[in-house]
Amino acid sequence: MTVAHPSLPAIDIPNEGDPLRDPSLYLNRELSQLDFNFRVLAQALDPQVPLLERLRFLCISCTNLDEFFEIRAATVRHAMDFGLPAAADGMTPAAILNRIHERAAELVDAQYRCWNEVIRPSLGEAGVRVLQRDTWNARQTRWLRAYFRDEIMPVLSPLGLDPSHPFPKILNKSLNIVVVLKGKDAFGRAGHLAIVRAPRSLPRIIHLPQRVSGGEHDFVLLSSVLSAFADEMFPGMEVKGAYQFRVTRNSELVVDEAEVENLALALRDELIGRGYNPAVRLEIAKDCPKPIMRTLLQNFDLPEKAVYLIDGPVNLNRVTQVYDLVARPELKYPAFTPRTLRGQDSMFETVDDGDVLLHHPFDAFTPVLELIRQSATDPNVLAIKQTLYRTGKDSAIVDALILAARNGKDVTVVVELRARFDEDANLGVADRLQEAGVQVVYGVVGFKTHGKMLLIVRREGRKLRRYVHLGTGNYHSGTARAYTDLGLITADPDIGNDVHLLFQQLSGLAPSTRLKRMLQSPFTLHPGLIRKIEREAKLARSGKPAHIIIKINAINEPRIIRALYGASQAGVKIDLIVRGACALRPGVPGISDNIRVRSIVGRFLEHSRIYWFGNDGDPELYCASADWLERNLLHRVETCFPILDEDLARRVFKEALQNYLDDNTNAWELEQDGQYHKLSPAEGETPHSAQAMLLSKV
Repeated sequence: MTVAHPSLPAIDIPNEGDPLRDPSLYLNRELSQLDFNFRVLAQALDPQVPLLERLRFLCISCTNLDEFFEIRAATVRHAMDFGLPAAADGMTPAAILNRIHERAAELVDAQYRCWNEVIRPSLGEAGVRVLQRDTWNARQTRWLRAYFRDEIMPVLSPLGLDPSHPFPKILNKSLNIVVVLKGKDAFGRAGHLAIVRAPRSLPRIIHLPQRVSGGEHDFVLLSSVLSAFADEMFPGMEVKGAYQFRVTRNSELVVDEAEVENLALALRDELIGRGYNPAVRLEIAKDCPKPIMRTLLQNFDLPEKAVYLIDGPVNLNRVTQVYDLVARPELKYPAFTPRTLRGQDSMFETVDDGDVLLHHPFDAFTPVLELIRQSATDPNVLAIKQTLYRTGKDSAIVDALILAARNGKDVTVVVELRARFDEDANLGVADRLQEAGVQVVYGVVGFKTHGKMLLIVRREGRKLRRYVHLGTGNYHSGTARAYTDLGLITADPDIGNDVHLLFQQLSGLAPSTRLKRMLQSPFTLHPGLIRKIEREAKLARSGKPAHIIIKINAINEPRIIRALYGASQAGVKIDLIVRGACALRPGVPGISDNIRVRSIVGRFLEHSRIYWFGNDGDPELYCASADWLERNLLHRVETCFPILDEDLARRVFKEALQNYLDDNTNAWELEQDGQYHKLSPAEGETPHSAQAMLLSKV
């Protein structure tokens, strides 16, 4: 059967009798993504990791779980409410949501056991104390009560619940205290329940002065202070209990782009209400009485399975502030200085000498920034075009683009307003750019622009020459220090023309054009990948060596998975390095027994996307902005570019593929049953960490 979409190429889909469609061959994407956080949490439990870094990993697992509920669980809830069909793995949305709550409860229990039994006690032994209420001495209590009266109480607005004061709107992920009261207030009203909302202006971590506590690094959580001094807020009444809670809401923005005249204005309207979207999870102190818990669940329209009883602070991820507040280098990873380019001061002269490959964070992000800065002031540069998905606060790249526009360059920037959780920041970036005279484009209706591209047009003699940067990660200096990504700076004419055509598509409603060197979503990347996989299968069937190595963040696209299964059946050796969600089930006899899947979790977030095909001894290596998810391959604008320089291709293969396949300390291998097990060096085997090896070369 062949299906087509007006804007997409026709793709052949096997008939329903295809055995590779068997739901048992697929793992659930949502549950696989949830399981990734257990691997992150394992870093917090690893005694080989510096203590404050272990705290950071614990908090990352909590932040990841927040986002999982805001986006993934919320999406499943939406699918259930609208009666959408089962996924490729055969699970209905209702079944997935039930399993999400079960598995998430296991993760939450593991997180708080890690905090209460491992991290907090270990921090205390190291002189970094997060003090619980029952450990405060008299001096600490007096100071905290005074702090509460002077710094906290003036900005609180406690709300007693009665017919004239209904349950207030509760902002997504905000800290709240429900207080049980006995007695009557000044107006003779009988007390029952009150809600205290903690304004976001208040610090969630309070650093006690050394003269008060005796320790240099002693901290108290705001939630503990609010609960401890609830009586101060309700004078004349008896506080019978105070219980912290937090609600997580659906944070997906839904804008019908075809129906709005101005996407920016529509998004601004949506952002105002996002914090009060339907609830998907309730976290509450474990000692909260059941009647109060049921009242909260009823208010948030949540089933009992969506409540999580918390043995500690409900906003545990906020404890990550301790990492920044404690200057103890011996409790953190050793600092390092990324490599910088040596040679000419001019980036144009550097690229004239050959393509430049950047492997972040081991290579500095500086050359990318310098390329834009130099272009902004170079009299020979005529035009700059760039995509921006995430840029970070106070972006030096945005500053350089504004400078270029003010210097008379023709600057066009494609700003993706729908970059999740960066919508508001990107609206601000778009405003700043437009005020400076930059032509701002918001991409393509219905397709997020996720590709990372920079194009510079420069006059050199009588000719115009194109300089290009392409990357697997965002134009964000912060993530360039924390994520592993690859970037290529080149003046290759074919790649330059391909990028030129891509920008024309994005800004000028140009028709789909087959590119010479690059592949792109949503047009040629998906079918191109399938053809390359099938080419390896054909080689294997003819008795030739066939090998595929892929490094991505996630995979769930069914046709790609079926193509990999078919290649495995043909005898192709397939190595998948998948950081997060993997819907492919490896090791199934006769189906995927030639496929190995591993996940690397270490100091840096693995983020680079690399596709390598053996091609009968003439290997092809591509870097890309796209994971192998349906959204990336079929519903986004993505870029996939070849590494044409043979030396650079060998470097990428050695550093970012083989190096990771050799890892036996930070690698987790996916088993046929969907479970991951941590690898460790065999007896007599030398320990090898891919990230540590790359750091040793800096």
